[in-house]
Amino acid sequence: MSLTMAIFMLIAAWLSVAAAMLWGVLRIARRHHLHHQQPDPHVNAPEPRRSHRRPANAH
Repeated sequence: MSLTMAIFMLIAAWLSVAAAMLWGVLRIARRHHLHHQQPDPHVNAPEPRRSHRRPANAH
């Protein structure tokens, strides 16, 4: 194997590892970003019905 081919293979391997790491980071970041964009189910939830059987100071 010539020196030129060895250097080319080292650079190609480095680029493939860097691309795989970048793809993984972007995948995790996208999943994390989408997870936080989902609406909160408690924001528009109806308020619980309150019982008015006792006055507030009857504790």
